[in-house]
Amino acid sequence: MLKKIKSVSMLLALAGASSAGVVYAVAVPKVNTTQNVQQESTCTGVVKDATGETVIGASVVVKGTTNGTITGLDGDFSLPNVKKGDVIQISFVGYKTKEIVWNGQILNVTLQDDSQTLDEVVIVAFGTQKKANLTGAVSSVGSKEIAARPVNSTVEALQGVVPGMNISTSSDGGSLKGNKSFNIRGTGKIGNYGSSLAPLVLIDGMEGDINAINPQDIENISVLKDAAASSIYGSRAPGGVILITTKKGKSGKPVINYNNNFRFNSPLNMPHMADSYSFALAINDQMANNGEAPMYSEKKLQQIKDYQTGKSNEYMWPYSNGRWNAFDDPNREDLMPAANTDWLHELFGSSFTQEHSISANGGTDVMQYYLSANYLDQGGLLKYGDDGKKRYSITAKINADLAKWLKIGYSVRFNRIDYDAPSFASAGNNKSNVFYFDVCRYWPVIPVVDPNGYYTSESKIYQLETGGRYKTQEDILAQQLQFVIEPIKNWKTTVELNYRINTYFEHVDYQTVYAYDVAGNPYAVANTTSSVSEYGKKSNFFNPNIFTEYALNLESGHNMKAMVGFQSELFKVRDLKASQDNIMAGVPTLNTTTQNAKASGGYSEWATAGFFGRINYDYKGRYLVEANLRYDGTSRFLKNKRWNWFPSFSVGWNVAQEAFFEPLTDLIGTMKLRASWGQLGNQNTESYYPFYRTITYQQNNGGWLVNGQKPNTAAESALVSALLGWEKTETFNVGFDLAMLNNRLNVNFDYFQRKSKDIVGPGQELPVILGTNVPNVNNLDMTSKGWELQASWRDQINDFRYGITLSLSDSKVVVDKFPNPSKDLGQTYYDGAVIGDIWGWQTVGIAKTQAEMDAHLANVDQSSLGSNWGAGDIMYADLDGDKTISAKDNTLTNHGDKVLLGNNTPRYNFGLNLDAAWKGFDLKVFFQGTLKRDYMPSNSSTMFWGAVGYWQTNYFEPHLDYFRPEDTTSGLGPNVNGYYPRPMNDDKNREAQSRYVQNAAYCRLKNVTLGYTLPSELTKKFYVNNLRFFISAENLLTITSLCKTFDPETIGVGDWDGCTYPLSKSISFGLSATF
Repeated sequence: MLKKIKSVSMLLALAGASSAGVVYAVAVPKVNTTQNVQQESTCTGVVKDATGETVIGASVVVKGTTNGTITGLDGDFSLPNVKKGDVIQISFVGYKTKEIVWNGQILNVTLQDDSQTLDEVVIVAFGTQKKANLTGAVSSVGSKEIAARPVNSTVEALQGVVPGMNISTSSDGGSLKGNKSFNIRGTGKIGNYGSSLAPLVLIDGMEGDINAINPQDIENISVLKDAAASSIYGSRAPGGVILITTKKGKSGKPVINYNNNFRFNSPLNMPHMADSYSFALAINDQMANNGEAPMYSEKKLQQIKDYQTGKSNEYMWPYSNGRWNAFDDPNREDLMPAANTDWLHELFGSSFTQEHSISANGGTDVMQYYLSANYLDQGGLLKYGDDGKKRYSITAKINADLAKWLKIGYSVRFNRIDYDAPSFASAGNNKSNVFYFDVCRYWPVIPVVDPNGYYTSESKIYQLETGGRYKTQEDILAQQLQFVIEPIKNWKTTVELNYRINTYFEHVDYQTVYAYDVAGNPYAVANTTSSVSEYGKKSNFFNPNIFTEYALNLESGHNMKAMVGFQSELFKVRDLKASQDNIMAGVPTLNTTTQNAKASGGYSEWATAGFFGRINYDYKGRYLVEANLRYDGTSRFLKNKRWNWFPSFSVGWNVAQEAFFEPLTDLIGTMKLRASWGQLGNQNTESYYPFYRTITYQQNNGGWLVNGQKPNTAAESALVSALLGWEKTETFNVGFDLAMLNNRLNVNFDYFQRKSKDIVGPGQELPVILGTNVPNVNNLDMTSKGWELQASWRDQINDFRYGITLSLSDSKVVVDKFPNPSKDLGQTYYDGAVIGDIWGWQTVGIAKTQAEMDAHLANVDQSSLGSNWGAGDIMYADLDGDKTISAKDNTLTNHGDKVLLGNNTPRYNFGLNLDAAWKGFDLKVFFQGTLKRDYMPSNSSTMFWGAVGYWQTNYFEPHLDYFRPEDTTSGLGPNVNGYYPRPMNDDKNREAQSRYVQNAAYCRLKNVTLGYTLPSELTKKFYVNNLRFFISAENLLTITSLCKTFDPETIGVGDWDGCTYPLSKSISFGLSATF
């Protein structure tokens, strides 16, 4: 039985090699050299294990070259172009590598089990560790998983792949301007009081931007999640660490890889507005409910219907001022337009993206090189004005063995990101840009063009196309020099010198925008004063790391490794900003503007220094112990608060290495229990100098004139606390790792509790007579707790290979201490509060008749929430029995009729990856989502309620499902079982309540990729070692019960609750070739 298990495992390994696109380069014989051809022959043989079972998928290569192959289903292989005297290297996971000098004979190779495959290594802080010896919480993602999907950034490729890594849409929505936000194991702060906590991203050991790097350059990503794994990085790592290791050269003949993909993008889950006739009827209902005259008369309704059906071409009417009327008719003169525009679909559409990557690597046993270049050209979804983003990446690496005891490595990486978009839609913060709100609330009766053929002012198209441009350019130049000195065996010293220059430039111009009246005459509608603003910032980051380690391995089975080191960081930044008004001749530069010149700028810096040490011990891979200690200092605090100690400890027990477990070792290869505790500090204050008071100074900012000019202004700064110091994070983690059936089944589980103490929070309230804000102090505590699971299964049935991987995690954050002694619910935070809690009212239902409402009001007084209650309004539940709807003191102990409705924190985040391969075909299907999340839209959310006051109201198709009585005169007909209450201007029906809490859980078909690799016998005829074509689809399907006007990944984004730049779905195709 166990032999059969092993055979299937070997099939699986072969499947992994084939389906994951592993490339085996084959040397091309020099046909013009007769002597060489005569000396080269074909080496054949069979590979078996110690039990006599054939080993399928074993790697067979000529040592020092890229000439290689893998064994077939019978363990056989045939390797051409081999010379007598060449060393043949045979290896397979779980077995010891074997080398044989070939002299023309048929090789019968027997591989011996390696109890340490178990020797697989994982990138950790300042080095590597055997996966079997890990005692911290570390997740690792290989280059195959990262490059498997054509995505815009590395973060997108990690979504749903790493349990405990939470990725969400940024405040920019789906705009190319923004990048996805992410954290590890939940948020690390309460509110916004001057500190920040985010994962530390290290690229080859130096802090970097995960969104700027070329995903094709990545060899491995390790995510360090607990304090034991990340504490050696000290004050920069309380939010976890993401270690990115990039590819480097390998000895052998040059290998060239080329990849491309072409993507066709379109908006994702973008809702449709109601047609203009239904909209007009709904507006009339809303106004009738408010006691107002209808906006759309029978004549106007007929005009709208006639235009929709093509019976009339008339859709706009002039106002008395000579301009086309588009947005209001206060005197009810039947001047409202009669068009039928779906504004979201009018302003957002499809786009095209292309990406190309090329790399070359090779070298000798003494020196290796790696070169790569990447170009990404992304098209945005704006139909008018065009928005786009381009990324350029160049990487060069060289590694050399200068002596047996000295190795040197040098790398240089350059990244450039250019972004270009209309200033009207992109300048400033998209979160608060009213354009995205306007797109959602513009009425469908408003036309795109007027009867003269000009775009209407309300369409915002002229603002997008002629209102100016917003352009940014960010350059990153990173250089790294490394020396590895090993004077004696097992004693290694590493010296790293890391230097990075970041340059950022931003240009914004606002040009005067004109619309056209009935006579075709232009008039200004935006930016009546044109202007140009430019901003530049340059930073320098220097980071030397010096560490030395010694490993001692005794024959008795005791193994030790000790490391000590020093790390420092110096960051300097300088910026300049200038602006001026009145652009001349339409040329948007500072030199071609004439009025109101303003200039500002400054410079700042911060530094850290840290001494660290780590000790690892294991006995026969059975008992594992690790201890870390870091002594960190930062420039961000006063002298007496500057330095602190941060320790961590972890232990592990690999039960599968025990003697009593030996009968089961063929079934269970790894069964490891582990636990860790550690403490970290956070020095990431938003201000580099939080202990200095700084006066806010602004040039020409006064709201009055002095000698015809606005004066400069200055404002009193907030007080600062001399006691401000380290935030501390303590993490406790327990977990287990299980590998069964010769690694066909792998399971990893972690439970964690992270306590954050002395978080920066609001100071004690003082009387307003103080005249300034009180200082923030270290007075908040919180705890994040949760668990993570990753399970995978891989197998092979004849030629069919498949794999399943599930990632699942959950966490919640509890406030332990907050200065809110009364536990006032209006302050959101209090001792014991769970971050994301939603409080509101319990709903009885919608009154279907006036009699039903009157009966309810006879027992319950709802006057605190509104008046004029009637049919179609909400009936709120009196939970405390006092016959009055009230929150009483609105505190945790006395909240009256308010109840806890749910929690908006995403829970049970998952990723499910299914992959298969068969005879050159490979298929990957990836699902991602959240299994539990509650969401209560705000009472001003147009996207959810539709009717939120006359000027903010708009109706999307789902919003038409509102209450209409049986005896309604509405053209939409009765709807007594409508989902929404009757539409009204006031918000009495739009309170947070149980009826409208949304289930925001979702499952998304994130990616489907189908590929085909041409047979090597065919591709080698045109000197290509490997050629794969693929077609891929992203965000194909979303399963959710959330209101259809929202996408589950954009709820709550923006100041207007989901009114934001849409996400995108894409269809792509491309190829990957190796020469």
